[in-house]
Amino acid sequence: MVAAWVLHVDLDQFIAAVELLRRPELRGRPVIVGGDGDPAKRGVVATASYEARAFGVRSGMPLRTAARRCPGAVFLPVDRAAYEAASRHVMAILRALPAVVEVMGWDEAFLAVDTDDPEAFARAVQAKVRAATGLECSVGIGRNKLQAKMATGLGKPAGTFTLTDRTWLEVMGSRPPDALWGVGAKTARRLAGLGITTVAGLAAADHRELAGRFGPVTGPWLVQVARGIDLSPVSAEPWVPRSRGREVTYQEDLADWNRVRQEVARLARLAAREVARDGRPAARVVVKVRYAPFVTVTHGRALPAPSRDPDAIEAAALSALAGFDRRGPVRLLGVRAEFAGRADGAGRDGPTVPASGLEPELTGSKPVGLPITPRRNGTPVCQDPWWRLHHTGRPAARSPAARRLGAAAGGPPAGGPPAGHPDRPRRPGVRRGPYCAKGTSPGRGNMSDPPLRPAGNLR
Repeated sequence: MVAAWVLHVDLDQFIAAVELLRRPELRGRPVIVGGDGDPAKRGVVATASYEARAFGVRSGMPLRTAARRCPGAVFLPVDRAAYEAASRHVMAILRALPAVVEVMGWDEAFLAVDTDDPEAFARAVQAKVRAATGLECSVGIGRNKLQAKMATGLGKPAGTFTLTDRTWLEVMGSRPPDALWGVGAKTARRLAGLGITTVAGLAAADHRELAGRFGPVTGPWLVQVARGIDLSPVSAEPWVPRSRGREVTYQEDLADWNRVRQEVARLARLAAREVARDGRPAARVVVKVRYAPFVTVTHGRALPAPSRDPDAIEAAALSALAGFDRRGPVRLLGVRAEFAGRADGAGRDGPTVPASGLEPELTGSKPVGLPITPRRNGTPVCQDPWWRLHHTGRPAARSPAARRLGAAAGGPPAGGPPAGHPDRPRRPGVRRGPYCAKGTSPGRGNMSDPPLRPAGNLR
């Protein structure tokens, strides 16, 4: 029977895999990509091959630390253009499939398909990508984006895995809460303080109690994801960045605070150019300072009025910098200009562009933060179905996706406004590092994606 499925396609060790295609003699050796390829300099790991990961090397790790953990590794410089080209090729292949495609980054995308054999569809996707590019990918299969995303990790490398409402707790129940997409280590520690140490325990928790502990949005949402419920649709609508920014890691610490002020002013001007090219006014400017050895602090200032004026953006950045009490040595500076409004009321942070060709810092790839809460006349409009039932006595209207996929047994009232409605719930924002392709990552497919229709088996 043809049914609705969500697939999550994730390219395996993407950056390293692109490098190995160009350097096949390095296959089987630990390969680390980051900075200009010199582990003696400051910089971070963009990616590591599976052989290097066996030594504990991870994305975002300082290159020097990676060299200590894996002294026999081959270090390669970042080649952004090559990764962007490979990503475009893969995403073009996915967009040619009979599916709705939502691009999430250089190396991953969600596909919404109607098929009677999702595993055959997934294997066909893998075969097409492999034949056209030489790259391997893992494919997670689920009834929603959350299930598909979690399934991908269980299918790596180069495999497939299926998670559904029926198998969710059997597979995920014994895992810690921070194994869930969007749940971090700090939240897991707070949950442990309440005696909740597994996904099954979180799924069985009282959402009202967690609402009191974590807030009326976050608390019920935690129970929802623990039950494998995600009502957000796979969307092919274009991605609209929420901000533009620049940041620099300095090879030598900046000890002179006057130099720090000069650099912040320079970065603010560079960010203002990005804002001017975008065409939307900025409403707030955030300055990021990473002190030596590795302590990061941010301060932000709102502009008197939304503006694209470089002088106003620079002044706000310097005002934010004045809010830093500490005057210690600085290893990284960043300036981000946040836009006054978003076209659809949602979105994700744009990529931070490295300035002066120096090594940018990675912010990680795991979703962070809370579901975006739209405001009407200054009042938060909570989208969580538990919250609506608990605080209004009325469940949210059932969306087409919820009617089609159904709610998990014993779960909360399903539904939510249809896609495009101002009250439509959104997934937590995804902050990705600057190695994401600008304008495409973290992003979505374009409006030329084919409409959702029965796919059958891609043979």
